[in-house]
Amino acid sequence: MDTKSVIINTATTLFQQKGYKSVGLNEILKACKITKGALYHHFPNGKEELLIACLRSMNEAITDDMEAIFSQYSTTLEATLALIEELIARFDREGTITGYTFTSIVREMESLSEPVRNASNLLYSQIIRICSDKLVADGMKEEHAYSTALMMTASIEGGILLCLAKKDTIPLQTVMQFLPNILHEN
Repeated sequence: MDTKSVIINTATTLFQQKGYKSVGLNEILKACKITKGALYHHFPNGKEELLIACLRSMNEAITDDMEAIFSQYSTTLEATLALIEELIARFDREGTITGYTFTSIVREMESLSEPVRNASNLLYSQIIRICSDKLVADGMKEEHAYSTALMMTASIEGGILLCLAKKDTIPLQTVMQFLPNILHEN
């Protein structure tokens, strides 16, 4: 793996564990075993540029994973339940789901810059688009599909955060339990 990828992967893990503001550059340098010059060679604008690279990397990984899961199932309900089951399995295996949520990185959203907010918004928009497209394919009207996809995304993201806080998968299991009712109402 090249140095830039090591920096992005390591920083992503640190940001997910501690939040963006709680991770200092020296901690990133030490964890990557690189010099400050090496970091600034790849990220001349510093920590915020690195954060945006981390968010973009997560965006690609999460949306690729979601699209792969959603393409395997004929309905949105089946695909979403499979996605949540995968999240629960990750939690059971690893004791965390940080690789699938980026809210832990940018929980200080109100104090972050516009480029960071834009990078975060792009990921949420793509997740919502994947769900919305599947709902439209299921026969739901486009305008209703978007609002339903937004609610689904908020429920799953909130479920992930609650799982992390509680150290338990019950919040995602609850989302799974109520999801069929929500999708059948629409």
